[in-house]
Amino acid sequence: MILSRYERMVAGRYLLPGKGEGFIFLVASISLFAVTLGVAALIIVMSVMNGFRAELFDKVVGLNGHAVIQGYGGRLEGWRVIASEAQKTPGVVSALPLIEQPLMASYSGRVEGVLVRGMRTQDILSNRSIKGNVVAGSLQSLQPGSDNVAIGVRLAESLGAQLGGQISLISPQGRDTPFGTVPRIVSYTVSAIFEVGVYDYDKAFVIMPMEDAQTLLMLGDAVGMVEVKTVDADKVGEILAPLAQRFSSQAAVADWRSMNSALFEALSVERVAMFVILSLIILVAVFNILSSLIMLVRAKTRDIAILRTMGASRNSLLRVFMTVGITIGTLGTIAGLALGAVALYFRQPIVSFVQFVTGQNLWDPSIRFLTELPAKTDPFEVLAVSFMSLGFSFLATLYPAYKAASTDPVQVLRYE
Repeated sequence: MILSRYERMVAGRYLLPGKGEGFIFLVASISLFAVTLGVAALIIVMSVMNGFRAELFDKVVGLNGHAVIQGYGGRLEGWRVIASEAQKTPGVVSALPLIEQPLMASYSGRVEGVLVRGMRTQDILSNRSIKGNVVAGSLQSLQPGSDNVAIGVRLAESLGAQLGGQISLISPQGRDTPFGTVPRIVSYTVSAIFEVGVYDYDKAFVIMPMEDAQTLLMLGDAVGMVEVKTVDADKVGEILAPLAQRFSSQAAVADWRSMNSALFEALSVERVAMFVILSLIILVAVFNILSSLIMLVRAKTRDIAILRTMGASRNSLLRVFMTVGITIGTLGTIAGLALGAVALYFRQPIVSFVQFVTGQNLWDPSIRFLTELPAKTDPFEVLAVSFMSLGFSFLATLYPAYKAASTDPVQVLRYE
């Protein structure tokens, strides 16, 4: 929409309050502020939801892979053949043996439920989710036969365990006696403490060399599963379909969707719901733009009539009032983008400040899964929000601009 010089001048004059038009300017300012808040709220919420999903996905996949080939009854015999065949499958990046078993852990009289994970030493040292998040000790000490383990930081806090302390793992699979099965109780040295960033993992994981886990659980040479990572997490089902069919008699294949389906589906539904709800803020702001323009047209009726008698065309007046409304929407959108960017950059200090003022724990890791508020801004979503805001603002200008353009100067100036 190209404006002439006088159209730009008139539009600029109408954006500023004239004599007796303070209320109209107040309504327009509220409209601009509402658009700013709506755009900022949408960008902040969508970025946090994206960040939450991406961070949770990275943490879950970093520890559990895109899929697991799990043996029936918790035992996978002949896992070397399965891992080798999986590694040869097109689209598969890695196939690693793994043991996972829920047990009880005891330390200085305290008892907690834990998830014992047995991994090969080289796999432990190459796992980014673990090796990059060690807060105390060293993973190098996790060698077969060393009786050393690494535990999550939340588990260490719950048990009161310290580096170098002895933690006892209690396995129900023990010796058979005339009085029943006696549980196995084996002590291990805490040689490393890690913090993955997912509360459930940091609260439960006990990581040890695979050979020690086999001995503890009396698995012999068997493992519990083979963890598989692929080139595309969204196509993991298609990639592993041949393996699932070939080894169906020995094991079952479960991908990340089926293992965490409830969580990720809930996140997707919440993301859509939040987008729709927060879009209503922008819609309300647009109605404010509409009302302020209607009041402006009524206040400027005499001016419009004079402009018409001086030769201003209907299209010219149409462009003037559309420019006023679109300018308010554009300024609000730009301010909203800036406010959203600042809020996302300082999101963690903002959360800490609100918690300090209110005295409430707004980000409880035991409920939110992650220990910090994540954020990941999608440029396409930012563009979509911006275009939506500008589109609504444009639609809000049509009716007032049409009413201004259809003003009859003869009727207005008849009694002047």
